[in-house]
Amino acid sequence: MTWSITAHDPATGAFAVAVATCNFAVGASCPFVRSGVGAVSTQSFTNRYLAPAILDGLARGLHPAEAIEGALAGDKGRGIRQVHAVDRHGRSAAWTGANCVDWAGDSPRQGFSVAGNMLAGPQVVEATAAAFAAQAHLPLPERLMAAMEAGEAAGGDKRGRQSAAMLLTTTEDFPDLNLRVDDHRDPLPELRRMLGIWREMRAPFLQDAPRKADPSGACDIDAIEAGWIARGVTLRFRR
Repeated sequence: MTWSITAHDPATGAFAVAVATCNFAVGASCPFVRSGVGAVSTQSFTNRYLAPAILDGLARGLHPAEAIEGALAGDKGRGIRQVHAVDRHGRSAAWTGANCVDWAGDSPRQGFSVAGNMLAGPQVVEATAAAFAAQAHLPLPERLMAAMEAGEAAGGDKRGRQSAAMLLTTTEDFPDLNLRVDDHRDPLPELRRMLGIWREMRAPFLQDAPRKADPSGACDIDAIEAGWIARGVTLRFRR
């Protein structure tokens, strides 16, 4: 019921997942990322316990294929599962269960992986992978967006469309980007619109937020107010 791309950007250390489906709130169940470790999407009659187990395996240094194999070992429903992952070395692997609804398949590559089920055909995965590979000049979020749009243009989910999501982390224990379109007649254009808002209103201020390198972040109220004044904002701190 879903197709997705998991990716690693060695230049920034980012891990990310972009995903779309004809079902409600795909971002609540499929994409998982962990800073310094990897990215996973668990889909097709989703078992959300698989992704944390795979990430634990990647953190121990397992190859993604080994981590996936270990996570699935105790899952009696592995025939209807689909899961794929990429690690900090750019290694990727995927599992598409033998009982997944057609069309279902995957394409793990160096640095990223694409997988989907209940799709219009193999061209959805192929187009998604080709677009991602061809857009290396773009920042990772926009590159993921272009890849998903190419997959949609190739047919996407054969049942239609309802939700989409993008999740990305770099250095912190929480995502830098976490966008969800939970219920929309055309979720990918809406996701692109939200990405544009994030790029304008959130991304420029990430460097000022509390983070591992600076646990307090920017907290000089005079400097913050100066920024507000420069932007015409009338808010002021109490003193």
